Amino acid sequence: MKKRIAVLGATGSIGKSALDIISRDLKNFEVVLLTSRRQHLSELKAKWPLASCVQTETDGIDKLTEAIKNANADITINGISGAQGLIPSLAALESGSNLALANKETLVMAGKLVLDLAAKKNVNIIPVDSEHSAVFHLLKFLLQEPLAEARGRGGRGEEGEEKREGGENNTLREIILTASGGAFRGFSLEQMEKVTVLDALSHPTWKMGKKITIDSASMANKGLEIIEACVLFDIVPEKIKVVIHPQSIVHSMIRLSSGVIYAQLSKPDMRHPIHDALYWPQIKPSTLEHLNFDDLTLEFYKPDTDKFPMLSLAYQAARFGCLYPCAYNAANEEAVAAFLDEKIRFLDIAKVTENVLESDWSFDYTNLEDVQKADTEARKKAGLIINKIYNM
Repeated sequence: MKKRIAVLGATGSIGKSALDIISRDLKNFEVVLLTSRRQHLSELKAKWPLASCVQTETDGIDKLTEAIKNANADITINGISGAQGLIPSLAALESGSNLALANKETLVMAGKLVLDLAAKKNVNIIPVDSEHSAVFHLLKFLLQEPLAEARGRGGRGEEGEEKREGGENNTLREIILTASGGAFRGFSLEQMEKVTVLDALSHPTWKMGKKITIDSASMANKGLEIIEACVLFDIVPEKIKVVIHPQSIVHSMIRLSSGVIYAQLSKPDMRHPIHDALYWPQIKPSTLEHLNFDDLTLEFYKPDTDKFPMLSLAYQAARFGCLYPCAYNAANEEAVAAFLDEKIRFLDIAKVTENVLESDWSFDYTNLEDVQKADTEARKKAGLIINKIYNM
């Protein structure tokens, strides 16, 4: 029986990559829903005539969630960018679909709600970000556990500490996320003070949308991934390390209690983790280009948090928990938009985010409304800071 696939954000980089993978195996996949913000749905409809199509800019969130509900998908790929991806993720889980998640903001903003809903509906969250996909599969194949059972290893609280100190579950010691370093990995702080929007959009390795490319340049993207990893794998931020790896061949590593490190390597092509997510829990042959070790050089070095303070701020938000991660994301999104509009400088992105995090976000959330309220408040605070910088 064919897997029924919904692709949210079908004209973005994740959506295009997903449809490429699907088109290579139409015997096993059926596209039932395509959504997009852009004016390209007519082209998609021509290529995928049996799929329902929703244009989110005109149809609105209610029609989108209704379409997700009615799609009856086996797996929903969420490639929507930013905070807009949260409600569609919840809708997919509520519908009983497995969620192939590329929208990291879903777990950053409302991780507890998302995991609780997935458990309630007995569905799976399969990470599509190359880093989290790597950790997900390393845990599965090395520890022979699905994600839900791997969560908790090296985790939070007194019980987690007992396991790490000597219990039989003392297996995962550390997660190591790799980062390309973005457009400015070789820049000095003085050079970064003068960079332009065009400079920041010139990513040396990946081809992505504007927002995520700016996030890569500031390393806010890696900051969001730190928070996401804390949620997905129920691990304290101190057990997550970041290493700069310019070649983007090693996508993540895990260190076990023995001290040995295991890594996942592949070409820097998002179709690899999407392929694995679509076929999960099976492993299937791929027609994508395989990694060749001829003339391959791999470099690793420590990130500079003085140049990239968004990393330190992410660790802070992850440690504080509650709605700090939500505020981190909202502030960053507003600051990136302002930078793209040339209202603030590149280094102001971190200043805006830091100022927003100085407010109290320590109240817990129990529903979506709590998250949305914090998101709105953080954006208001960020807007005031941006206007002050712009008018200086």
